[in-house]
This record gives sequence, C-alpha cells and structure tokens, in this order.
Amino acid sequence: MSAFEHTPVLLEEVLEQLDPTAGGVYGDVTLGGGGHAKAILERSSPDGRLIGTDRDSSALEAAGAALSGFGERATLRKARISELVAVLASLQIDKLDGVLADLGVSSVHLDRAERGFSFAKDGPIDMRMDRTEGETALDLIGRSDPEELANLIYRYGEEHRSRKIARSLRRAYEEGELRTTGDLRHAVHRAVGGRRGRVDPATKTFQALRIAVNDELGELQALLEQAPHALRLGGVVAVISFHSLEDRMVKHAFRDSEQLSPLTKRPIVASERERADNPRSRSAKLRAARRVEVAA
Repeated sequence: MSAFEHTPVLLEEVLEQLDPTAGGVYGDVTLGGGGHAKAILERSSPDGRLIGTDRDSSALEAAGAALSGFGERATLRKARISELVAVLASLQIDKLDGVLADLGVSSVHLDRAERGFSFAKDGPIDMRMDRTEGETALDLIGRSDPEELANLIYRYGEEHRSRKIARSLRRAYEEGELRTTGDLRHAVHRAVGGRRGRVDPATKTFQALRIAVNDELGELQALLEQAPHALRLGGVVAVISFHSLEDRMVKHAFRDSEQLSPLTKRPIVASERERADNPRSRSAKLRAARRVEVAA
C-alpha cells in the first residue's frame, strides 16, 4: 500500500504544539498514510502510545504497514472522527495527552480516479471517504431538487453562482449526461464558463459535494465537542484545516470553550519552503488549544 504514502503537512509545527513525550497517549483521528502518527510515535519513544483512526480502509491498511515497527504502541481502528470518545471507551482509555485531526482530502484520494474526488482524472462521481457506506455524490445530485442543490453548493462551496450551477447539474443528470467527474466539470463550465485563471470554476462545486457526501462539517463539530472530554488537563487538540469553513469552526470552538485555551492567536501556516516542496500545504492552517480547568 505504498501508493497511499504522502507528505504530512505542517509536521514540525504539529509536533511543536502536541509536544509528544514518553509515556503519553495520543490520538490521530485522520491517519491517512500514517505520516503524522509515525512522527508522534518516534517523538514519544520509548513507550508513548498512539490511537489512530480513519474511515477509509485503504488508509488504515497503509498506516498499519507504515507503523508496524512500533508494535503494540500503535492501535488502529476504522472509525469516523466523530467516534473518538467511543473508540477510547472500547479500548478502556480514559484520557489522551493530545489529539490531531488533519482534515480534508489526501493527495492520494485526489490522484486516484476511481475515488471520484477530482476532475484532474476522469472517474465515477463518488467522493465517499468510506466506499462501503452512504450515498455517492451522484446519488446526492440525483435526489436533490435544484433549490436544495444550489443551497448546498452555496453553503459548502461558498459559490455565489450556485443556482446556475445547480440547474445545469440537474439538467445533465436528467438527460443522462452525468456519468463521470469530467461530465460534472463540464456541466459546471456550461453554467458559468470555462477556466480563465488559476482556479477551475468547478473547484468549489466539487468541494461542496465532497463535504456534503462525507458530512465533513458535522464530523468536525463532533470532534470539537468531544475534545475536552477526551483530553486530560494540559492535553492539546490540534486541527489542520484546508478551507475557511473549517477554520472558522475551529477558531470559534477554541475561542468560546470554557475547557479549551487557544495556543495559537492566528492559524499557523506552512513555510515558504514547505509550500514550494508540497503544494497541498499552501492552504493548510493549523490551530491548537490546551485543555484547562473550568473556573469555579
């Protein structure tokens, strides 16, 4: 499963915030290829533990291979982000010393045409993180009327031309012209015109459909609510987001919580060198907060 390997973003910055130490127990709720998890285990040697989860079976398999050398120090489970507390309970773990969530889609998902996340390679209109359950993006388009679809694209994609796009998608679906991600991109272009600058006009629509299919904001909200209960006093939650909707949620949750104290006034972003070496890091924003005692 080496094909799932990718460069973890903001790695040193994550380690600085979590500060893994020997004997600590840490959670990574978005394992991916296991890059962040491996670094956490190395930093917490010789006896630090990591509880890693991912909803994607292929990611779990890849992470299992990458972390096999750590033996029983690494415990991996297939689970959603929102199931963190339940996973800890099943393992009889009371509290964590730190938890990391690296949100969004990995470069591996984008590169695999059969996953349907990208229009760069033609594939089925799927977009599910877990292909064993739930509806595909095509299913979602098929069951939504133009108004519902427009509202979804506007809310999750922050796309101001959502009504035109929604009508075009529904028309393409009803006429049997929506079979691949290339067809989906074409339907967006038909509504608002083709690419003129650096960003393809279909990007926001693809983002919106992916977020909706995977309930990404609902999953993030659940993590932000569970983090204070999953962390010991002094424990740290770190979240890497990739678009403004996520970043605002994290910012407000850390700011408004009585049990979390923000460690980052502003989001930490990648260095110029990392942005040059790893294009995925260009939109990454890291925020962290520490679990504190609630004032009496």
